Amino acid sequence: MADHVPQTAAEPSPVPFFTQRDTFARLWPDIRRHCCEVLDNGKFSHGGKVAELEAALAEWTGAGHVVGVNSATDALVLLLRAVGLRPGDEVVVPAFSFIASASAVALARGRPVFADIDPVSYAMDPASAGAAVTDRTRALMPVHLFCQMADMAELGALAARRGLTVVEDSAEAIGMRWNGTHAGLLGAGGVLSFFPAKTLGAVGDAGAVITDDAETARTTAALRHHGRRGDTLDAFSRISTTTSLPGHNSKMDDLQAAVLLAKLPDLGGGIRRRAELAAAYTERLRGVPGVVRLPAPVPRPAAVDPVYYVYLAEFERRDELAAHLADHGVGTETYYPVPLHLQPCFADLGHRPGDFPNAEAACARALALPLYPDLTLDAVDRVCALITRFYTGREPA
Repeated sequence: MADHVPQTAAEPSPVPFFTQRDTFARLWPDIRRHCCEVLDNGKFSHGGKVAELEAALAEWTGAGHVVGVNSATDALVLLLRAVGLRPGDEVVVPAFSFIASASAVALARGRPVFADIDPVSYAMDPASAGAAVTDRTRALMPVHLFCQMADMAELGALAARRGLTVVEDSAEAIGMRWNGTHAGLLGAGGVLSFFPAKTLGAVGDAGAVITDDAETARTTAALRHHGRRGDTLDAFSRISTTTSLPGHNSKMDDLQAAVLLAKLPDLGGGIRRRAELAAAYTERLRGVPGVVRLPAPVPRPAAVDPVYYVYLAEFERRDELAAHLADHGVGTETYYPVPLHLQPCFADLGHRPGDFPNAEAACARALALPLYPDLTLDAVDRVCALITRFYTGREPA
């Protein structure tokens, strides 16, 4: 007689912070078709597929011009240069954002100057931004984070009063609109990120500048290709054209453009799915002890379209909670553990803890939970049950 082996409950499947495995399986015929067209064409960077993507994104966003580049970080650098940032010019940046928001200013030879954030929207606080403006300030850089846009009415009014250029870090904001105008198009221009985890993600790094200003677009297009003016897309013969200004090698790869073109028709459905999942999280986490703040769109003086790029909430004992979730196979991401004004690379600016209290509080408590179209409601239930158990010691009712 065979020995009896006790049966144990199967370990639940992990919940990664992000995956697009199922999406790629579903869209594979279109992805394969676009990628094969790139291989057949033989131009794998800065080619016809990039031009096709630029046109499709212009139609989707309503932008007058889209310039594809190799990352949203480069897009910010090139856009700042294209709007005329000069060495030493100051750009006001929120203290709570990804490092690229401020490092792009430094890479464009400007000087980042920090402002505090609104504690609910996580976007640049207009009053703090106004206090940061000096006679050396050239631009404001609002950052649209997580699910909603910054207060573009107040920031636009501040820019108009002080004669400043508005450059939007709209890397996370595809699909967000302010009174019908897409994020990135309320000032001189904005950027889009196609990092794989973004709302519209590639399979590597890629980005774009969006603008309604033709000259800004022309200059950006030249800067991405070593400063060469004219139409260089999909043209081998233009490699030795005259260089009009010192530029970058920031061309977009056509295989990334191919993947994005295959995924773009699915973007609206993906945004709606993200909203459904975010609502499910909020319903299950509302009232759980230890949950300090759940994401909520802030009322604005215009119709706005929130888009949940990530589901970011604030928690007591944030790092312990993240470790607890990781122990049970749930991935999370800390946005952002160190505020920009306290990053070592900006130590020369002389900031100290306490300078921007709202940003510092968010850095101490904010944690992003898994959120992507492939996520199931069962997975949301599991994540919320683990959070409830962490704070209460019991399963949710």
